[in-house]
Amino acid sequence: MTEIPDADPAVTAATRCFGDGDPLYEAYHDDEWGVAFTDGPDERELLERLALEAFQSGLSWITVLRKRDAFRAAFADFDPAVVAAYDDADVERLMADAGIVRNRAKITATIAGARAVVAMHERGERLRDTFERYRPEHHPVPATAADVPGSTPASAALAKDLKALGFRFVGPTTAYAAMQAIGVVDDHPATCPSSRNVRRRGLEVTGAGAR
Repeated sequence: MTEIPDADPAVTAATRCFGDGDPLYEAYHDDEWGVAFTDGPDERELLERLALEAFQSGLSWITVLRKRDAFRAAFADFDPAVVAAYDDADVERLMADAGIVRNRAKITATIAGARAVVAMHERGERLRDTFERYRPEHHPVPATAADVPGSTPASAALAKDLKALGFRFVGPTTAYAAMQAIGVVDDHPATCPSSRNVRRRGLEVTGAGAR
């Protein structure tokens, strides 16, 4: 494997495209957002990313990040097989958990998503493949943060596919946020040093899609 260079030391609170001033947010910006990753066979990390994007709807992302450990504890580390078996009693347990976002629609959507992942695996399908179908061959680097779209025709099509598979609470905006988060698109603007670093890491992990 080719050695992946360390993150550019120029990534500082003065130059990040988001996350300035909060160590947790800065770490997410530098090390996770837009970075492709290799998930395990149960795809729990991808389920987690999609679920947290749904929970973030209407809230700030830092709010969700600060609750991430509580979400993992509440949802069995997002193990699809475990979460898929959650029943009404589990929903009520989660609604009483002050550590997470207590939104019934988002909680039941996460359970539905886990069931969708399990059903896909039983058919020999992968959630990652659904996302990868919408990886653009060429994705222009945004000049500034103002040039980053909230959704795209591709994310609208992805959201439609996900809903057909049984996922809920995933519209074009949430679908695009997930595409950004997992590195299907790299929307770090050209002004952000992470733009170059993330593209380099994405090439190393996926072997595709970089500029």
